[in-house]
This record gives sequence, C-alpha cells and structure tokens, in this order.
Amino acid sequence: MRSALFSAENLEKESAQPGMRLQNSKMLKIELNGEAMARVGSMVAYQGNVQFQALGSGGLGKFLKQKLTGEGVPLMRVTGQGDVFLAELAKDVHIIDLEPGDALSINGSSVLAFDSTLQYDIRMVGGAGMASSSGLFNCVFTGHGRIAITTKGTPVVLNVDQPTYVDPQAAVCWSANLQTGYHRAEQLGLGTLLGRRTGEAFTMSFAGQGFVVVQPSEEPPVMGSGAQEQQGGLLGGLLS
Repeated sequence: MRSALFSAENLEKESAQPGMRLQNSKMLKIELNGEAMARVGSMVAYQGNVQFQALGSGGLGKFLKQKLTGEGVPLMRVTGQGDVFLAELAKDVHIIDLEPGDALSINGSSVLAFDSTLQYDIRMVGGAGMASSSGLFNCVFTGHGRIAITTKGTPVVLNVDQPTYVDPQAAVCWSANLQTGYHRAEQLGLGTLLGRRTGEAFTMSFAGQGFVVVQPSEEPPVMGSGAQEQQGGLLGGLLS
C-alpha cells in the first residue's frame, strides 16, 4: 500500500526516554512510565497498559475554587506504561520546561497536560478583569517538570521591557511575577455614547520583568463582568 499519508513525518516518533514530546505541531505524545496529568477528553489514542482516572479540578480546594470562579482545569490522572496521544481541537501544542523557582500563570483553557511533579493553584489575577468580560482567575504552576499548553494559531512571545497591553482573551500565559492590571483602551466620547465601539474597551496591562504569550485569536468570554464581580467577592474570602 502506498500513500503520502505514510511518509516519515506522519509516522509515530519513538524515543528511549519517557516523558512528553511533540508528535507534531497539533499533537502531544507522552511516553508514560508512571503517571501524568491531562485535560479530560484530550486523549485521542493510546497504546499499552494505561488507566485514566477523572479528578475534577485536582482536589477539593481547587474544585471549590473552580465552581466559584469558572476557571481551572478539568483533569484526569493517566497512569501505567505505554504511549498516550493528546490533542485539543487541532490547536497548536507547545511544551514548556519549568525549573525550581519558576512560576507560570496560565489561562486554564490553554492547559493540555503536565507532569505530576508540578503543583498548581487557582489564583486571582491582580487588578485584571474587573471592568471587562475576561476571567479574573488563572492557574499558577510551580515546581520542576514539563507542561504542555495549546494556542489557537502561532503565538508571539512579548518581552515585558516596557508597558505592555494585551486583549484578555488573547493572553495565554505569562510570568507569574509580573504585575497585572487593566487599562481602558477605548476613549470615551460622543461616538461611544452613540453605540460606536472599537471592541477593545479594556486590555490587560503587564509591568515588571518577564514575558507574555499572546495567541492570534480571542477566546470567547465565559460570563458577564457583573457575575464575575459577584464571584470575585465570594472567592476573596476563600483565598484570604
């Protein structure tokens, strides 16, 4: 049987080392020897002796926070020995290696999988989203290990060496040490009162030393800002 489908670039990529690697730009392969964490529903194929266990958002505390914020990552624990292939709606997949001392804030919808050696929590994004339809909370990852994220299209990595502003739905992840806030991008005036809007009323602002990953697509807002402000007040007590 002959076809370009069977070309070398489409064949399964083998490695002698366990762990995460890209099968191609849209698919992650985990050569599993133990356990890893993955987004629920992201498995597209597997080989070997592998078990899957749904975990919700990863513990009671994270589950409660997810219910209050609408954020978080619906997780499953993947255990055993074999090869597991993961994907999410044909989005681009990127692997990030975290070292001890690193902290990465990630939009929960962009998390595909991560090593079980990493820790994560759902935290409030300081100063951001109070007057917009963006989320108020992100997942902050720390520890030593690999994490796979997804983007809609090829992203740009902005070095925050000057005041930086990003559409909240286009911000994928950023250095957790950055100071965040919100910035009114649209000038108020007669045109605004008459219903003429730019569609860019508010942007997230970033300051400090670090980076921001921006995708060339906007995630649809999850809820209105009024509901978010109510939930922000509820979660304030939980996090304090």
